[in-house]
Amino acid sequence: MNQTAPATDFPEDAEPQPRPPSRARAALLRRLADVVCLPSSRVNAFERAMTADLLVEILREAGPSERIRVAKRLSCLGEVPATLLQLLLRDHIEVAEPLLVECASLSDRDLIDCARMATLEHRRLIAIRRGVSEVVADALIEFEETVVIECLLRNTQAKLSHSGVEAIVANSRGDGRLVPTLLKRPEVRPSQAYVLFWWADAEARRTILQRFAVSREVLQDAVGDIFSLAAQEGWQDPLARKALQFIERRQRNRAAIEKSPFDSLEDAVAAAQGGMSRETAEEISYLSGLKPMTGAKIFTDDGGEALAILCKATGLPRAAVRALWRGLRRPETDAEGVLTPALDRAITTYDMIAVDRAQTVLRYWNWSLSSAMTPSLMRAIREGDEDAVDEYSVPQRAAMLALSKELSR
Repeated sequence: MNQTAPATDFPEDAEPQPRPPSRARAALLRRLADVVCLPSSRVNAFERAMTADLLVEILREAGPSERIRVAKRLSCLGEVPATLLQLLLRDHIEVAEPLLVECASLSDRDLIDCARMATLEHRRLIAIRRGVSEVVADALIEFEETVVIECLLRNTQAKLSHSGVEAIVANSRGDGRLVPTLLKRPEVRPSQAYVLFWWADAEARRTILQRFAVSREVLQDAVGDIFSLAAQEGWQDPLARKALQFIERRQRNRAAIEKSPFDSLEDAVAAAQGGMSRETAEEISYLSGLKPMTGAKIFTDDGGEALAILCKATGLPRAAVRALWRGLRRPETDAEGVLTPALDRAITTYDMIAVDRAQTVLRYWNWSLSSAMTPSLMRAIREGDEDAVDEYSVPQRAAMLALSKELSR
């Protein structure tokens, strides 16, 4: 009697046992990787591409350990087929890491594709690569990830574009950890640093004033004879007038005295000591050669450094810092009679900065916070349209960054 053999040795609802690793597949992957790695004298471009295509198809279904081995094998190559690179760079970080860390031949296109299609950890490894280009850096900055931006800023061999630095400056408003490292970058320009000032901490502000508060003596010597020429023309050219106002030595607005209820800037400060009103603040601004918006920014700043800059640049005495402080109803001393930290910083700033350098800072602020306030910029600030900064000039972008929080309230 014939007996039928059982169809299986285990119950139908049992899980199938995993297959053992295929030695044939492992050997095949090694051989295909070897072919891709052959020098051009041994394999032509079409043969390499064909092998790469076959390798890609196998790797799509291969396990992580197999993909890692192939990535390590290819990381030392001077040229890796694009399809193979794309697959491996978009893979899990364990697979992509050998290429991102060791492969020097990755193009900007490879890195940008990886940055946009992979994870934060992929972008962090890109940020610490040697010689990161401006376009790759811009792609990394787009994600506004603090850990990635920090790595990029610390990478002395990375290059940052002007727009990239501005994006980091804007991003630093919400994360003060970026400020100290950003200020060490050689790409930072004065216009960016003086915007960064408004949300920087005390130590960073000191760095900004020490590094970027430059003298205008070279400019004054270069254009000294143009002042009389512009005066002969009645200051008709607005662009020339604006530039010369930035360069000139005189800070106070003499013409404003004729329209002011105060006899001098000192009188206005003395009046403000009893209590700063909006009208008095505007008069101090006009007499100081500032637009009211710039003065308002200075008077409402939580730190004391901006107030010290105003006093030093306009030739006010040291006591004026304390007078304005009192007029703004800010605490001068603690319970033990010691100066509050903010007032102490204000007085220290007044003592450490030269008049000409204080004027440079003040005029940058006035230039960026007022003269740039066109209707389109004001609308962009209120709408929070910071993605459109490329449409504006340097002072306009500075105004957008510094005032967007104030105007959105």
